[in-house]
This record gives sequence, structure tokens and C-alpha cells, in this order.
Amino acid sequence: MTVRRDFQEPPRSRPDLVIGREDLFASAREQLGRGGSVLLHGPAGIGKSTVLRALAADYGGAGRTVLRCSATESESHLPFLALADLFGLVLEDVSGALPGAQRTALESALTGRGESTLQRDGLALRLAVLSALRALAAKGPVLVVADDLQWLDAASAELLGFAARRLGDTPVQMLCAVRTEGQEYDRHLPASPPDTLAVRLGPLTRTQVSALLDHRGYTPLSRSTVRDIHRTSGGNPLFALELGRALAESPARPRPGEPLPVPTSLRALVLSRLEMLSDEARRTLLVASAGARPTLALLHAAGREHAEAETAQAAALGLLATDPEAPALRFAHPLISAALYAEAPAQERRAVHAALSTAASDPIERARHLALATTGTDPDVAARLAEAGALARDRGAPSVAASLGLLAARHTPVDSTPGPDERRLQAAEDAITAGEADLARDIARDVLTRATVPAERVRAWMVVIEAAGQALGEVDAVFPQVLADAGDDPSLLGLVHYQLAWRGLVVEGDFAEARQEAAHAAELAARGGDRRTELMALSFQASTETLMGHPDAPVTVKRALREPQDPYVACHHNGAGSARFRWLIMSDQLPEARATITALLREVRRRGMVESEVHFLRFLADTELRSGHCGRALDLARESLRLARDSGIGEGASAMLASLAEASAGDVDRALALAREAADHAEVDGDQMYLSRALAALGYAQLVAGDPAATVRSLRRVRELELGLGINDPGRGRWHGDLAEALVRIGEPGEAQDVIDTTRAHALRLGRQSVLAVLDRAEALVRAARGEHEAAVVRLTSVQDRLGRLGYGLEEARAAFALARLRTQAAAFPRTGARPLPGPASYDEAARLFRRCRALPWLRQVDAAATAGPTAVEPAPAAPAAALDALDGLAAMERQVASLVMEGATNREIAARLFISVKTVEATLTRVYRKLGIRSRVDIVRLAAGRRTT
Repeated sequence: MTVRRDFQEPPRSRPDLVIGREDLFASAREQLGRGGSVLLHGPAGIGKSTVLRALAADYGGAGRTVLRCSATESESHLPFLALADLFGLVLEDVSGALPGAQRTALESALTGRGESTLQRDGLALRLAVLSALRALAAKGPVLVVADDLQWLDAASAELLGFAARRLGDTPVQMLCAVRTEGQEYDRHLPASPPDTLAVRLGPLTRTQVSALLDHRGYTPLSRSTVRDIHRTSGGNPLFALELGRALAESPARPRPGEPLPVPTSLRALVLSRLEMLSDEARRTLLVASAGARPTLALLHAAGREHAEAETAQAAALGLLATDPEAPALRFAHPLISAALYAEAPAQERRAVHAALSTAASDPIERARHLALATTGTDPDVAARLAEAGALARDRGAPSVAASLGLLAARHTPVDSTPGPDERRLQAAEDAITAGEADLARDIARDVLTRATVPAERVRAWMVVIEAAGQALGEVDAVFPQVLADAGDDPSLLGLVHYQLAWRGLVVEGDFAEARQEAAHAAELAARGGDRRTELMALSFQASTETLMGHPDAPVTVKRALREPQDPYVACHHNGAGSARFRWLIMSDQLPEARATITALLREVRRRGMVESEVHFLRFLADTELRSGHCGRALDLARESLRLARDSGIGEGASAMLASLAEASAGDVDRALALAREAADHAEVDGDQMYLSRALAALGYAQLVAGDPAATVRSLRRVRELELGLGINDPGRGRWHGDLAEALVRIGEPGEAQDVIDTTRAHALRLGRQSVLAVLDRAEALVRAARGEHEAAVVRLTSVQDRLGRLGYGLEEARAAFALARLRTQAAAFPRTGARPLPGPASYDEAARLFRRCRALPWLRQVDAAATAGPTAVEPAPAAPAAALDALDGLAAMERQVASLVMEGATNREIAARLFISVKTVEATLTRVYRKLGIRSRVDIVRLAAGRRTT
């Protein structure tokens, strides 16, 4: 393989640097693996060269000859330069295989001797390139890697195209990248083989930009800053990195309302075109860059009399995107607007904002421009900003309200009422609502360095605690300080004890303590006249009692719903509406639960409450999953997870629910990965409550994946965790039936029955009908394992009907599947004297129900069972006494496997009887041999006859 020295990469893994391009990278890699070629295209800075280098590094090994070239605009007029890059180092290897005229033409082109031209050498030079590639391909596959194809000199491009169209089955592939602004990549395809796959690189998402910045070490950046970088860069990775670098090198971050600093490296990309504008057109564009939604009418109102002609001039230069259907003016790229604004002198910018403060029609926009046009403190400006913030809050734009609040604080005199810190705290609370926890925490910490008033200090501490999310253990040291600041004020103490209730649940994992703290918080808040905190505490108490299976839960839910209500609490994810939803869904009232959570989701979206939206999407997904609408649940769960990752809120909880949805309707491997991710989040946060939920999701995914032993391990840990937490309501995690089923599959029907009996007692006490039905399904499997087939069929038939009436579509389908499997096995292996089992021995009903649910992983299991055919499910008779004595040291499952071997059962028959895989049987037998000091199945049979092995 020949590689030019200046193209060699450092020895590291490239694919993991292709952030946000994983799917694209995989499809391009697959195309190359099929022997095809790839053309990467997209705008400048979008990451084409990064992907190209990663693909070349990943695919260019394995004995391939790699020919590389990379063109530049300044060299594009030099003929045959790319050809020299490609063949310069291999000319000696191929020249002997070329006819004389071709060799002379190629050497002349590469060395410059003889002034070879396409006009003079024509066909000889074209054939020389084709022959050279064929000669190299005769020794092994060839990969041609060409970057910046748009700057390739015309002569080299024509020669490559000639050869590419004639290579046929010759093992020569091309991997190229070309800069395009639209979809005009097709004009570069003639330089590539006919089977070339064109792959367009688009902008990165906000999450991907965040990951890219983290990878390059531009941390810590707040989520609001990352959002601004993403917006200004348009998702372009090069632009995003340059903006991140500029922020990292800047001694001060932009103030509220100010744009990001645009480094000189990026300004140069657009300022050359700006220089072609007239001075008046440039001023008009500056006004447009400062406006939130600039229109021609706004520009006229701001004093730009010739806006039409000046914006037309900008559009002709490619600075503005033209869209006759859209009234708003749009810059061709956000960076143009940012660079134009950053380049303008501060005085000119203030003048623009002053003009817009009267020209803008929206009061929020007018107030923002007034603030940016004003220097120093001004109580009137501050008051207008505070009013605009309240309006933004009412409109459901808390992020805007937070920005306006910070501007208001900046213009508020120190001796004003309300003071600047009070306005900063309002901004911090708005930031919490908007899901910008890091911004909120920074504001609150700043206030705490100055504040002396107890109410302000406690309020700031509340923001710090709220910003910690589930990671309350990280702010454990805060609680003694905030209690001291609260003194004996009941309203302030109510706030503190409400957060202590959450600490008891999340950090200590103690539901009883959490319930007691919540009740105390409600009492203190009522005494202090703080209705909002009282309602939040009552809602928390109600949710805790519901999860505990406490008898007072319905009464507390009603107390939390009493008037007067607080609109914020009513739709908050920890408020009264959410507490009612939890009660409804655990009481099997699925239609009403769906209606409740749908209304709550609509309201929090209207209010811009991002954190509540994340959780309510997850709640609705859970409701749809229980109802058997698995496809809909998967879509909602994925949406919740995307929003959680974008905002950094509730990632573990959303990953947990997404795991359940993936295992039911999507990709089981992804379900396993998501469940482990959720468990990791909970472990890191020290959140025992969600750790049990994550492990329950992992157990379910393992069951669907066909690994009952792993399911048992995961769900046994869930059982231990929930016993320690004091969770008695089986309607919470609904993992108990899965554990019992998995225990049957690994040959532990006795433990399975114990799980069923214990759980049934709680479910009967609380009236959890769907849980009782699932437990009956699991008990039917226990009975089948013990040979009570008729009783098992009767039980499963009843269970399927009950789950259908309750609206649990997926559980109904699972019951039908178990019933079909039992009937099919009984029909294939009739027992002497036994009556035929009622009902058809067919998987059609189970397949229909799973198909209706869009439960694809389960449907695949049905297809596999139908294809595999019936297997015997006979109970294992007792082994002889001598054998049992020898087996005393074995585990329960090992004893069952050994006993069936004593009967003469094959590994496949053992697997069928114990509902485990053949591989599990083989692994178990290996352990049996080792423990008993024997070597084969024959030795186990000898044990059955009471003979000593030798």
C-alpha cells in the first residue's frame, strides 16, 4: 500500500470521532464493503473531510492500495496536479505494465516534461490512467481517496471520470468528498464509477453539537450556551467548534440578550461578501440581524426607507435566502447574521436596538431592544423588562422570561423594590421551568454570594436543590445551611421540608421518611399561607402513599386536588394532576389515565415547562404500553428520551421507559443497552427509587431476549431493593409476573410460586386486578411445569379474557402465546389416559394479538415457536435415592437437569421441559460434571443405578 506522507493520520480510532454521523458512516462503510464507491457531499465545514478520513482509515487496510489526493482552490488551475498526487509514488510500479505511448504520456503529465496536454496526448493519456489503475488492481484492491473534489483541476477530473466509467468489475473503488450548497452533487458524479452512493452530510443536532464540544474539551458550557452555539452555527461542526473555541478563550461570557462572540476565522467566511454591499444596504442588514423575526415592514418602521432594494442586493450576493411565500427575511446562514452583528461598533448596535424598540410590534421584543439600547441602571427600563418577562411566562416561553429577567436585574438600581437579586431569582426559577438547570444554578449561586435576607437565601437554595434533579446526594451539604437560613418561618421551613421529603426518597430510599417529611411540609406551608408549597407537598405525599400501597393514598389525592388550586402545581410533573394520574394508572383505569396525562402534556407544552414535558411524554408512553399500543408507546418514549438528552433532564427515567418500549416494539439489543444506561444514571445519582425501575426494565428486556437466568438475577435485585424501600404496591413496577415466569423457565417453580403468593396478597389488598391476572398467568406456567396441564389451560384461558377486558393488550397477547404453546406441546405429546386439552393447538391467535399491538419482538418469538414445532413439557419424576444423595451439593437447576439426564432425556428435550435454551443445558451439565467429579452423561446414569463411578 502506498500512502503519501502528508496524508498519514495519527494512530488512533477515527470512527469514534465521527460524532453524529454514526448511521451515515455505517451505510457508507457497507457500500464500500459491497465493492461500491461513495461520494460525500455537503456545505463547507459540515464534516466531509472528517468522515472521509475515518472511512479511509477504517476501510483502507487489508492489503488495499490507497491512492490519495486533496485539492485546494488556489491550485485548481494547475493541470494534472491531482493526477500527480494519485500516481506520483506508484509510477515506477505500473510504468512497466503500460504500452510505450501510454507510459510516455503519463510520465510527461506527472513530471511536466514534454508539456503533455489532453489536447496533444488525448486518448493515450486517458488510456494510461485506466491501464495504471488496472495494473494496480491486478495486485490487489485499490481505493482512490479524493477530498475537495470541487477544486480538482479540470484535466485530472476528466481523466478520473474517463477511467471510472470503464473500470467495470475491476476492483477499484472511489471515496470522494465534494463541497455543495444544495443538491447539485450530481455534476460531480461523472468523475466517479456508475455504482457510486451519494451521501449528503447535514447539520448536527443540538445534542450532537454538545457531544462534539465535549470531545474537544470546550467544557463546561451551559446548555443555554450550547443552544446558542447550535443556533448560530446552524449545526455546522466546524462553525460550532470555532464558536466554542472563541468562548473558551474569551475572559467574559456574553451578557443576556447579546450574541455569541464570532471569531475572526469565521467572520472571514462571510465578511468578504458583506464588503460588496453598499453602506446603506449593510446598515439595513444590521437592523435585520438584530431583529428576532425581521420583515420588510419592520425594516421600514425602523427607518430603512429603501429596504426592498437593499435586501434584494443582499439576496443577489447570497447573504439572504429568498422565499416568496415567507414574509420574514432569512439569512442564508445564521453565521452571516452573527458575524454582521459582531462586526458592528457598539454605538451602532445600540442605535439599531433603539430604532427597533419602537418599531417592533411585540411588547416583549420592544422591551428587549430597549434594554440593549440602554446603558447603566434605569428603573423604568427594568420595570418594562419585568413586565415583558411575566408576559413571556404566561405565553409559555420561560427561557425568554429568564433572559428578560436577567436583563431587568442588570438595569435595576440596587436600592429598588424589587431589587436586582429578587429579579435574578425569578429568572433562575424561569430557567428551571425551561429546563436550563445549569443557568439557574449559576444565577442562584451568584445571588447567595451577596444575599442576606432569609427569604432570598432560602429561595436561592431551593433553586440550587431543584437544579440538582435526581442527584440530590450532590447537594446534601446544602440542607443544614438552608435550615439555618429559614429560621422559624413556617413558610420557609415548608419549602425546606418539601425538599427533605425528596431527599428521603431519592438519597435515603426511605418511603416512610419521605411521606412523613411531605406531610410535615404541607402542614408548615399551610400555617405560613404558602398554598403552592402546601399543594406540592400534598401531591408528593399522595404519590408516595400510592407507591407504598398506603391505605391513606386516595384521601391524600383528594386533599391535593381541593380548591383553591394553583395553576402551576396543577400541571407540574410532581403536582396534583400527576398524583391523580399515578393513582388512575395503578388502579387499572387506563382510558381515564390517558385522558388525564394527555391534557397535562398539552398544558405544559403551552407553558413551556420542559421538565414536565419530558416526564409526561414518558407517562403517556407508559400508558400506551400497558394498553398494548406498543408502536405508539415506542414513538413517545423515543421523543421523551430525545428531549431528555437535549435538556439534560430525566435522562435515566426516560431511558428506562424507552427500554421497556424497545423490548416490546423495537430493538431488543437497544432495550438492553438503554436499561443499563438507566441503571448507570441511577447508580451515579444515588437514586435507589429509579435504580429499581431500571433493573426491572433490564429484567424484562432480558426475558424478551430469551435469557431467563439473567432476568432472574436482575429481578431478584429489584425485589431486594423494593423491600428495603418499603414499596408494597405491585402495580408500580409490575415485574413480579416476569420474575415468576423466568424462575419457571430455569427450573425453580417453587420459588416462582412463593413470588406469586407474596405478591398476590398485596395485589388483593389493593385491588390491583391486572396484576392479579398476570400473576395467574405465571401460576399457570408453574402448574404446567408440574404436569397440571388441564388446570394450566383453564387458568390461561381465564387470564386472557380478563386482561382483554381490562385493556392490557400486550399482557393479553402474552397469555394467548403461553396458551398456544401449552396446547401445541400437549397435542404433540399426549399423556396416557389424559383428556385432550380444549381449544385449537395453533399460534394464530397469539400472532394476531401481537400484530395488533405492533409488538414485533414478541411476534418474532411466536414465529420462531411455530417454526420450531412442538417440544415435550413433561414434569421430571423423582430421581432414585442414591442419585439424590449424590446430587445434594448441586443447585436447584443443576439437580433438575441431572435428574432429566438420568431419565435419558436429550439436551433438547431438557431445554423444552424446563423452558431454557440448549446452551443453558450444556453449561449447566458442565457445572454438574465438575461438581460431581465425573466426565459424561453416562456417569450421571450410573448414579441413577447407585453405582460408583471410576
